[in-house]
Amino acid sequence: MKINILSASLALLGCVAHTQAALNVDLTSASSIKAAAKLVAANLLTYYHGDEPGGTPGILPGPPPIGDYYWWEGGALWGTMVDYWHFTGDTEYNTKIQDALIFQANMPKNDYMPPNWTASLGNDDQGFWGLSAMLAAETNFQNPPSTEPQWLALAQAVFNTQAARWDMDSCNGGLRWQIPLSNNGYNYKNTITGAIFFNIAARLARYTNNATYAQWAVKAWDWTNAVGYIDNNYNIFDGAHVEDNCTDINPAQFSYTAAIFVQGLGFMYNYTKGTEPRWQTAITGLTKRTLDIFFPDGIMTEASCELSTHVQCTTDMLSFKGYVHRFLSQTTQMAPFISPTIMPILKTSAAGAAKACNPDGTCGFRWNTGSYDGNTGAGQQMNALGALMSLLVEVDPVAATPPVTNSTGGTSVGNPDAGAGTGAFEPEVVPVTTAGRAGAGIITTVVLGSFVGVLGWMMTRSGEGPKWVDPVLRKNPLMR
Repeated sequence: MKINILSASLALLGCVAHTQAALNVDLTSASSIKAAAKLVAANLLTYYHGDEPGGTPGILPGPPPIGDYYWWEGGALWGTMVDYWHFTGDTEYNTKIQDALIFQANMPKNDYMPPNWTASLGNDDQGFWGLSAMLAAETNFQNPPSTEPQWLALAQAVFNTQAARWDMDSCNGGLRWQIPLSNNGYNYKNTITGAIFFNIAARLARYTNNATYAQWAVKAWDWTNAVGYIDNNYNIFDGAHVEDNCTDINPAQFSYTAAIFVQGLGFMYNYTKGTEPRWQTAITGLTKRTLDIFFPDGIMTEASCELSTHVQCTTDMLSFKGYVHRFLSQTTQMAPFISPTIMPILKTSAAGAAKACNPDGTCGFRWNTGSYDGNTGAGQQMNALGALMSLLVEVDPVAATPPVTNSTGGTSVGNPDAGAGTGAFEPEVVPVTTAGRAGAGIITTVVLGSFVGVLGWMMTRSGEGPKWVDPVLRKNPLMR
């Protein structure tokens, strides 16, 4: 009986905790949004210990089983924090941001392919660090000393190393998911990798006004469509295997893939000054489909894993919402015609995010319940922070300033040959371990361990949706 009483008491306390007052914020006021964002950012940085004695600068605790986070999410964290500085003007974390982005750059090669992270080294993982370096250049984030790698050159190095790995031996092009041949998943060409490559190419084209980058962006976009990873309704699927010539397409859809493409399309629209109708058509179609799938009732959900009855998201997936808010918001700066479609939805969604946070800035995962759900982590904090910041483009003149270029005030030093000769991964890297393999890289599939015997992927929404089962274990890129 005592056990039952204790259980009931704990349950009651949990209910009280999850229904307490929400984050106090006026989403029409820049100062109020910034004050709320400061609380959320402070809680986010409590998950970072890389600058403490014995820590590794740049990374969140991990990888599993050491901690919850893979290498790529550190790169995503610092991109979020660059935006935080840019949108709010708060310089408190700038030294942490700079130190983290430089430490993980893999000096002196400066290509974001550090040997210590062999088991986590997918093209998409490298790409997320490249996205953050590109953002630092576009926002005129404080430049490192001249003896250290520079933001623009780092983004160019990521682009150059990936362009060198463009693989014509299978599927008529595209990038493989993993970089080292030894990694499981090397035989998989996933859409998120192509989306990031397209995005960086488009942004480099605009920043440098170099048509070569634009040509690569066109190549990446056209290949993704031609191979069938994007259908006529702008559904974006996860990827396929090279041994099947990329015909065994996995229909799972993830929000951040769509958002990264939308943002890249916005940069191509801006780079071409709206003179090429294909980019406006694609922005319109893909934005509508992204909002339809991932913003039911105007509040964001991660449709592949956030079900009506329970959440089955991996740690990686728990961070996608913040990227989506940030990338869609920036798209409205690059392609203002889409702002009336995007911004009202982001406002509704951000209101849901605020209700999912406690007054102290501790935030949960579900945004459609009207309260804090107790599901916390670095990803959940990035989500709420991204949602809040995404609204500042409409209510704050500084945040509304579009990304700079090298002809509109950009100061970051570039190097068009950065990363040359380092596209192939060198063999003297740290051996891949069993523990490190168990999920390295950005998640490109969901393995539902509770479904014994199902060796494959599940894409579901509200408990329903198509299911794609891999009949052969070797084809599942996450089974490392």
